[in-house]
Amino acid sequence: MSTASSFPDSSLGGGNSGANLADILERVLDKGIVIAGDIRINLLDIELLTIKLRLIVASVDKAKEMGIDWWEHDPALSSGARSKELARENAELRERLEALESAGETGAREQIDSARKKETRDE
Repeated sequence: MSTASSFPDSSLGGGNSGANLADILERVLDKGIVIAGDIRINLLDIELLTIKLRLIVASVDKAKEMGIDWWEHDPALSSGARSKELARENAELRERLEALESAGETGAREQIDSARKKETRDE
């Protein structure tokens, strides 16, 4: 019984197709490729929906070279961006809390005083 592959050397069964695929993938990632398309849905010449599709396939280095680095600033994808987003949100909430406390300080004091007066009357 032979242990050789039962597939002949062809584009489906083996040969150097793996090397060809690797070469193609390397070229695509090195140079980058853009696929663009639009889908429009019209009814009686009235545009109901437009979907614009843009796909860029490139290596991270090539994308950065082209000025594309959105994944570094997306909190869902980058822990550094998530930390920055949380710090910004925390600072914003602290400012809002200080503003509310300073605005409500006089109102809160008046409410405490009126509650104390009511307790005193009820006793």
